Amino acid sequence: MDFCHLHCHAQYPLLEGAARIKRLMAKAEELEMPAVAITDHGNLFGVPEFYTTAKRAGIKPIIGCEFYVTASGMDDKTDRVRYHQVLLAKNAAGYRNLIKLSSLSYTDGYYYKPRIDLETLKDHSKGLIATTCCLQGEVLQTILKKGEDEGRRVFKQYLDIFGEDYYVEIQDHNIPDQHKCNEV
Repeated sequence: MDFCHLHCHAQYPLLEGAARIKRLMAKAEELEMPAVAITDHGNLFGVPEFYTTAKRAGIKPIIGCEFYVTASGMDDKTDRVRYHQVLLAKNAAGYRNLIKLSSLSYTDGYYYKPRIDLETLKDHSKGLIATTCCLQGEVLQTILKKGEDEGRRVFKQYLDIFGEDYYVEIQDHNIPDQHKCNEV
């Protein structure tokens, strides 16, 4: 069975990613991965280098971003609570929506970090694949802080936006909270 990483951070989100794109592609090539995604936090700065380097290595580049989502709305400049949300472009429309969401996160939503909200996400979800994300994702944070039933309600919100393009992301870094969420 082919395997590829769909949640990778390169060097472009300052102080958040360590993988150099050329090294990432060399390792993916060595492991015979057919594709790799880049999902830097809050930006698409690494996309041009990633795309050309992956193509040269014969690896399908999957372009994505790990956005910051605020529940209080992009206009609210008092609430610093934000959740992580991985989005992957599955086609040209999805890529255009990634660009639009990234731009809006900086121009309209910026408050300590570039942010989007669910309404904006809904308006620009065409052609995108989404995951439940890491422990900082809204579904997992809700499970941990408010319980499984409330987590299910939040999951349904995202499922209503993305339908069959919404996936459960499972990570295991031997963190007790991850084990708890993975069980749910």
